[in-house]
Amino acid sequence: MTGGDPRGDDRPATFRDALAVPPFRRLWLGQLLSIIGDQVARVALAVLVYDRTASATLTALTYALSFLPDLVAGPLLSGLADRFPRRAVMVVTDLARAALVAVMAVPGVPLPVLVVLLVAVQMLAAPFLAARSAILPHLLPGDRYVAGNAVISTTYQAAQVLGFALGGPLVAALGVSTALAVNAATYALSAAVLQWGVPEQRVLDDGSVRVGVRGEVARVVAGARVVGSDPRLRSLIGLACISAFVVTVEGLAAPYAAELGAGTAAVGLLLAANPLGQVLGILVLTRLVPPHRRPRLIGPLAVASCVPLLVSAFSPPLWVLVAAWVVSGMACAYQVPANATFVVSVDDARRGQAFGLAVTALRVTQGVGVLLAGALAERTAPSTAVAVGGAAGVVVAVLAARSWARASTGSRTDGP
Repeated sequence: MTGGDPRGDDRPATFRDALAVPPFRRLWLGQLLSIIGDQVARVALAVLVYDRTASATLTALTYALSFLPDLVAGPLLSGLADRFPRRAVMVVTDLARAALVAVMAVPGVPLPVLVVLLVAVQMLAAPFLAARSAILPHLLPGDRYVAGNAVISTTYQAAQVLGFALGGPLVAALGVSTALAVNAATYALSAAVLQWGVPEQRVLDDGSVRVGVRGEVARVVAGARVVGSDPRLRSLIGLACISAFVVTVEGLAAPYAAELGAGTAAVGLLLAANPLGQVLGILVLTRLVPPHRRPRLIGPLAVASCVPLLVSAFSPPLWVLVAAWVVSGMACAYQVPANATFVVSVDDARRGQAFGLAVTALRVTQGVGVLLAGALAERTAPSTAVAVGGAAGVVVAVLAARSWARASTGSRTDGP
């Protein structure tokens, strides 16, 4: 989920307003560095696994493993953002990921070892994202928080487009090991930018939750209660998880390109299509749609994000497929007001933990979705798997949209 402040007015701050805040600008730069490296590495791993195994299932499984570790890391590690200084959490996790990816970059590392390292890298993403989400309202008070979230969301998708688009040619020209080394370097650079460019922020803990194993369990339970007791938060998580149907296009990009008879460069194009659409959609939503109207578009856009996937049932050429996935990505901009409403609706002392639980639900459903799509593609074809996922997504999105409409009816704080 990506977003803005659900309590914002009809005069939202601009991207320039957010970027004018030096600490936020440095946080943004660190994000940009690491995301580009991540996307190049994803292309490298997808190509590596498919080249070694020629299996759509194993390729999708490897991609799914970048989501599934959040089943454990989300609830158990996100709470670190509420226990320790948040900048320190981000810096330490970035340095640890740099070290792990550097090992992955060593030529000849066996595929099982790469998978284990990938799982470890993804587990470290949970506390990093929780800390960043929790610190952001402190860096950008008021309406600048809206613009700041939009900047982060747009940057994330734009960096994905750049990383995926360049990933195919870079992997083809430089090889998998070099691409992974680039990813390791970007993590290290991100850690340096955060350490010397972002002020530390500590949580004002009332001491009611103990440290140790029992304390961590208590934090998980408390975060679950925060989310479970609010029907708006529950429905927002449900809507966010609709992306599980959309993300199948990323997990099947390599075998889908093979089905089309295209090369490695086509893998990058397919991977870049959805993020490019999200960049366009976020710009339209945040610049042209008044803040008070955005929450009402969450449900319809969630449904619309799955509809273009049905095009795959008609065996379209590559350019039509890319265009359809761009349109799907544009509709995914509904995540902007969804995340905004969620984050600012939780108290600061529980924000990291609650955000971690939300990310857990999101990542696990995405991982399961990719895995199931890969298994279906193995028995049918990648195009069939994407089309089936789109049809199922439309049905689930309609139900989730109705739940959100009921939960948000009569609320005074239902959107930015």
